[in-house]
Order: sequence, then C-alpha cells, then structure tokens
Amino acid sequence: MADAHRLYRVAFYNQGEVYEVYARSVSQGGLFGFVEIEQLVFGERTTLVIDPAEEKLADEFADVERSYIPMHSVIRIDEVTRRGTAKITPADGDSKVRSFALYSRQGQGRGKGDGPGGPGSSR
Repeated sequence: MADAHRLYRVAFYNQGEVYEVYARSVSQGGLFGFVEIEQLVFGERTTLVIDPAEEKLADEFADVERSYIPMHSVIRIDEVTRRGTAKITPADGDSKVRSFALYSRQGQGRGKGDGPGGPGSSR
C-alpha cells in the first residue's frame, strides 16, 4: 500500500472524553513522549446528514496542521482500509482499559503547604 493511501484511526483521552480521529500520518514525532498526528481526515461537509460529533471535531481541528498527543493518553492506533466516523465519546468509568499512572512530585497526602516549613510543621 502506498504511503499516500495509508489511513490510521487514533483513539486517545482528552479532558475526560475519548476522541477517535482519522489521520494520514502518525509518528513518534520530535517531542519526547508525544505521538504526532498529521493530515486529519473528516467527512465531506456537503453531505445531507451531518454527525454533530464529527462536526465538532472538524471545527476543533480546522486550522491544525499537526497535533501532538501525549503517549499516556493514546488508547489505540490502527491502520485501516477506509475511514469511519470521527467521534467523541465519554470516557467510561467501568471500562477495563485504565490509563497509565502519572508521576507526581508531591507524595500522597502532601498538598500545598504540608511539606517541611509549611503550616503543619513544627518549626
């Protein structure tokens, strides 16, 4: 299959929702820890039936040449033979898919001011 005809379905988490988009190019990219997607493909705007979710995605990515998705947000990348409908779905709390644990510099139970010299310290 020629590179010009390759098509990828990319599913990723974004602000509590799962975005599923179609792109012609997917790579590791130049930014460490990010997946780079380019040439997003959306349905024709001339069709009679317009999917509101796909329309929202098309508007959100209208002026985007390239998008960098954090690797820990990516759920799945598939190479597909034809384009489906781009969509946004709520992230299901009962899903068997879990996001990767994120590193935090603050330990458990340590919020702002709870460290040495903070309001709860004995100094």
